[in-house]
Amino acid sequence: MEFYTLFTNGIIYLLIAVFIRHSLYRLRFFLQMFQQVGYKTNEMRSWFSVHFFSRGMTTEHFFYLLLILLMIYVVAEHITLTSGAIIMGIFTLFWFVDTSRYKADKEKKPLVYTPRMKRLGLLIVIPLAALWFVLFDFGHTILSMRDFAAPSVHIDPYFMGFSLVVVDILIPGFLFIAAWILKPVERMIQNGFKKQARQKLASLSHLKVIAITGSYGKTSTKFMIDAFLKERINVCVTPGSYNTPMGICKVINNDLDAAHQVLILEMGARYEGNIKELCNIAKPDMAVITNVGISHLETFGSIEVIAMEKSTLARELKRGGTLILNGDDPRVKQMASLRHNVKTVLTGMDGQVQAFQIETGPEGTSFLMRWLDDDGTVAEEEQINTRLLGSHNIQNLLLGAAVAREFGIRLKTVALAASKLEPVEHRLQLKNKNGITVIDDAFNSNPVGAKNAVDVLDSFKEGRKIIITPGMIELGEMEALENEKFGKHIGNSGIDLVILVGADRAKPIERGIRSSEHGRSMEVKIVSSLFEANDVLTGYAQPGDVVLYENDLPDTYNG
Repeated sequence: MEFYTLFTNGIIYLLIAVFIRHSLYRLRFFLQMFQQVGYKTNEMRSWFSVHFFSRGMTTEHFFYLLLILLMIYVVAEHITLTSGAIIMGIFTLFWFVDTSRYKADKEKKPLVYTPRMKRLGLLIVIPLAALWFVLFDFGHTILSMRDFAAPSVHIDPYFMGFSLVVVDILIPGFLFIAAWILKPVERMIQNGFKKQARQKLASLSHLKVIAITGSYGKTSTKFMIDAFLKERINVCVTPGSYNTPMGICKVINNDLDAAHQVLILEMGARYEGNIKELCNIAKPDMAVITNVGISHLETFGSIEVIAMEKSTLARELKRGGTLILNGDDPRVKQMASLRHNVKTVLTGMDGQVQAFQIETGPEGTSFLMRWLDDDGTVAEEEQINTRLLGSHNIQNLLLGAAVAREFGIRLKTVALAASKLEPVEHRLQLKNKNGITVIDDAFNSNPVGAKNAVDVLDSFKEGRKIIITPGMIELGEMEALENEKFGKHIGNSGIDLVILVGADRAKPIERGIRSSEHGRSMEVKIVSSLFEANDVLTGYAQPGDVVLYENDLPDTYNG
């Protein structure tokens, strides 16, 4: 009898352990998604509404609740509680021991346990653990009320199963509540970092702040400016795509020192007011605006709102500062009229920094750069040769050169620095893997960049050409149309194999491919994940082939 008692209660303890384990995996997964949307509860709500039935209230939850109702109101009167515990334990193992839905074998962007994430996690785990303890204790009390309880069972399996599955379902709710509670705390912490950054900048009166914004090309332009200036000037620059308030504050507070003469900041925006918030931390002496495109159209709503947000940088520029604009972009060019108390420099065909005799190919980009004086006469011109791929990098080089000119850097020095430039990671970065040429353009695709990336792939003359892409995102109502245009451009190219990631997202791209004459016979494969795409590539590619990775969506865009 003692063995039987241990066995039957062991099943219930196993049921409890399986549910707690499942809930912790769910919690970790939702925390990871929350981190990937930038801790923004509105974006998390949008994501959760899309994935409610695949990640929130799943079929396992529904059928388990249905099972409990059947057990209590239909089956329980005809079997012992011990038999009921065994049945509940079996179904718990069958439905909830597998956590692969919440923990992939390979993660593109794993959960990072930052101080903010630790605060949030603890605020959820501590009350969650207390709740589990209360339920466990209450499970004994409920059992004593059952007149059909077998002496070998110490905890009511029906009550425990119901309670634990409800807690499991409510894990996202715990996250939203904890995030809401912590909002004022996080705001206070962030305001402290912002104040520290402002005070530090105020103490460095000699420092010149260069701020860069635009729909795309910000990071590449930032590193070009850094490369051109550091030949003569001590520069502090934000790493990677650090373009948020806390990213900028981290660099100012931790990396900037009195020896630096110039601070280069990239300023990103997903919502109205983002640029203003960044300028309130670091008011720029020089502003660079690359372009206005439909990147993040989903959150801005219209191209006009995007243009207005980018123009905030021009309006926030210090009096007497320098405004450098891409004159080949009509919306950016119009921003010259916003300020009359700053110096304005245009780049492009009608600007003071121009490019002629352009040649692009798989070996890089070359062109003649010309600097003009205010009266239109040629001041300097020099041949620029760079290993950077894609014609869109010419725009970035012109903007970088315009900044260098304002700091007294000679064009010959710019040309020398341009010849040494390396591609920014995941932005048309050329690699070699087992004899296969890889063009890594995985960082956030946009219509202009995607088209140029396809042109770069098409420029390779040797080997078969392959593209792996999930298409473009965050383009609002224009997303399907732009992806269809992207597909048509692929169809008009000489690409041999197209691997599209994501069945639903692939539809407009495939439609665009098939709409072109060459694309009708183009080989197209549709897969569910990047990892599956790589498996297809492994079975197809051979040494000498060229593969383009165009965009790589974060885990939040996986089903």
